[in-house]
Amino acid sequence: MQTPKRTAQTSGSTLHTPNGDVIFDSEGFLLRPEEWSETLARLLAAEAGLETLTNRHWEVLHALRTFYFSRGKAPTGAELKAATGLGLLEIKALFPGGLKFGARRIAGIPNPRGCL
Repeated sequence: MQTPKRTAQTSGSTLHTPNGDVIFDSEGFLLRPEEWSETLARLLAAEAGLETLTNRHWEVLHALRTFYFSRGKAPTGAELKAATGLGLLEIKALFPGGLKFGARRIAGIPNPRGCL
């Protein structure tokens, strides 16, 4: 499998995959969350240094997406903790970049506006 190529633009970047182009904002978050797939998650995880996504990773990623699509926003740390049963330190340890640049980015959901 050929490694997808990423092209930088002023307002973000585009990842060129065999299934088509995927566009990201200037912080590296997916512009259209509905374009997410588990295959894309694996590619983003590999970019972040995660070679394997375990069942715990998938549990967090799916919890983030379920919450986002049912409520229209990313869950707070407490809401994510309640949804997964994992402590925040456990969740942050699973993803390089923590919740913001790790879990949320790999889950393909936008970064909350107020999150620095």
